[in-house]
Amino acid sequence: MKSILISIMTACAALMIAAPAFSEDFATRPEAEDMVKKAVSHVKNVGIEKAAEDFTNRKGDYVNRDLYVTVYNMQGDVLAHGQNRKSVGKNMLELKDPDGKYFVKERMDMAKSKSHFWQEYKFTDPVTKRVLPKEMYCETVTSYVVCAGVYKR
Repeated sequence: MKSILISIMTACAALMIAAPAFSEDFATRPEAEDMVKKAVSHVKNVGIEKAAEDFTNRKGDYVNRDLYVTVYNMQGDVLAHGQNRKSVGKNMLELKDPDGKYFVKERMDMAKSKSHFWQEYKFTDPVTKRVLPKEMYCETVTSYVVCAGVYKR
């Protein structure tokens, strides 16, 4: 009995030590905001075409753990996607999350009235491969919407 209790206590201690390190593997809201600001600056400096290439490069400076940049035009066409190159060039207005929410359409509607905003929906986390609640931070720059999001855990 004593050895079982010691094993349980050891396991709990290991989890308490590992928990902060595990949580650091996932992006935070401030990191998403910083990534978007960095991406907006990049669009302004090099233009949308070059910036979109850079954002879509999974090994580049605009993908960090589960944090990545996506860019849309105001019609809902994907111009860059840090996790899914196959999305680039596709119109996503009709895309729904698992709850039936047209989240890209909602995002474009928000972008037409706000220069920056947070949006909530559900999406597949590229790290865990699970559908999770997500918060997306977006800023409009000229006629583009630049976004990066975090998963709620």
